[in-house]
Amino acid sequence: MAEITVRSEVQNHAVADEVSALVAVIRPILLGLLYTLKEDVVSEVGNIDELKLKMLPRLYRKGDGDCGICYEYAVHDAIQRREESVLERVEDSLKRCKVPGSNLESILFGVEKKGASQLIATAQTTLTDDSRLLTGKRHQPPKLKGYLNTLAAAFRRPTTRLSLPTSINGLWKADLFLGTTDGDRWVGTTVKINPTQLEAANGLRVGVVPSTQGKSDNIRLDQKKNLIICPLPYDGAFMEVFYNGWQIVQQFMHADAQIPKEVNLPTPAHRQVAKELATRREFPVLDVIEALAPIAQPELLTTHESNQTLSATSSGEIILDGLISPIPRAQ
Repeated sequence: MAEITVRSEVQNHAVADEVSALVAVIRPILLGLLYTLKEDVVSEVGNIDELKLKMLPRLYRKGDGDCGICYEYAVHDAIQRREESVLERVEDSLKRCKVPGSNLESILFGVEKKGASQLIATAQTTLTDDSRLLTGKRHQPPKLKGYLNTLAAAFRRPTTRLSLPTSINGLWKADLFLGTTDGDRWVGTTVKINPTQLEAANGLRVGVVPSTQGKSDNIRLDQKKNLIICPLPYDGAFMEVFYNGWQIVQQFMHADAQIPKEVNLPTPAHRQVAKELATRREFPVLDVIEALAPIAQPELLTTHESNQTLSATSSGEIILDGLISPIPRAQ
């Protein structure tokens, strides 16, 4: 006889309707675009906390990497929202990295974005002094928390990278840290909207990319890069919603924060989402992101824990007697 803790995932809600699913993914897209704005430009009209939604298209200058940055935010948010199609893939990838525990968490790190100090502060509160980083190498896993500020500095100052241990001297390229709060083990994660841009780097262990049409979407080990490749599903799943959300926001921005012409957004659900944005154009972007939360796709799963008695019959058969967090306000 033995007592074990059993965890069960219960789906709280049916998969959301198209509008609420799109609203859910648009929130991190708006946040990503907000943090791509140049600090000196924002300072001309106030501060980032007060920047109105109608000003976003006027200050925003389109860049090649913008979609990728928003993708990073969206993946992080999907994990926090317990988006089932993403969560399942990430959990399987962490198992391949031998990450113990089951309370999955994502820490947004990407230090090239505005608000990096706030992101690091969030990481500091999530990690403990004993949080270890699994690198896939045969050595004592380093403690992650003490390296956060050095990793952030290493992004802008190449000479700082020399002070990092060899096993993690490429970790400054991480976009997320994925791990479990109960296992207290983490892996450096790179998130790329373009799979061909995945790079090997000491300290990185997981690469999150969109699935590629016509190719296998199995989670696999890329031995050359020492990365567990985690493709996210497309048809009727996260990637399709993300790309639709990205297009809605781009059309909304092109229309100067007004509802785009019908020819630009011919799908009724997409126009409804644009309307939700346009009616809030006079409010600060961060307030709009928060206000959209109640109409976004709700948390799908709740984890229940219970202590159960485990025993076995004489023939060896097992007899068993007999929840995770929404996105906080943008940091």
